[in-house]
Amino acid sequence: MPTVSRRERQRTGSVDFPLYLITDRHQTAGRPLTDVVRAVLQSGVRAVQLREKDLPDNELLALAEILRTVTHEFGARLLINSRLDICRAVGADGVQLGIEGISVAEARRSLGEGMLIGYSAHSVAEACSAESAGADFVTFSPIFHTPSKAAYGEPVGLERLREACTALTIPVFALGGIKQANIAEVMSAGTRGIALISAIIAANDPADAASSLLKTIERHDTHS
Repeated sequence: MPTVSRRERQRTGSVDFPLYLITDRHQTAGRPLTDVVRAVLQSGVRAVQLREKDLPDNELLALAEILRTVTHEFGARLLINSRLDICRAVGADGVQLGIEGISVAEARRSLGEGMLIGYSAHSVAEACSAESAGADFVTFSPIFHTPSKAAYGEPVGLERLREACTALTIPVFALGGIKQANIAEVMSAGTRGIALISAIIAANDPADAASSLLKTIERHDTHS
């Protein structure tokens, strides 16, 4: 198992949320994304990733500014997908990176130690590399089949998830096809929590869905 420095332990300690909501305004059934996020935060969610890659820069910035205000109101973290400039502009808590674009090491040098850096990993080796480069946590996906992750190939499954949780010292969040019915087996693999989109964003009642998911995660949390 990798050796974790004091500095790394401090960063890991700041990942104190069990559910990581990823936005997709196309799945809100016409409801304003900001309204959905506010309702979810009222239910106890404390980390949101703004991931709206198809928005023009000015609209993305405007949305990020609104979500920064809302997340501040509830004491929640706001991370921006890939955009360090937007992150800095709105005073977000960090960024979510992937294999494309700026590297974890470059982002860490640019943002410093005080900002959270998440990494979207699709293999154990990729996750380990992200940790070595300075990531604070990884999302590991897709665990199960889900249309939003179809481009990344076949699901990695629970065994690979378990391997990632064993290999890494930073938190691992399971992503991809996570629902109430499979949270117990996902958490038993050793994850810190879950990351998801549609199970909350597309739910008829996002606040109720978030509350129910949080309770189930807490019931099966192996780290508490």
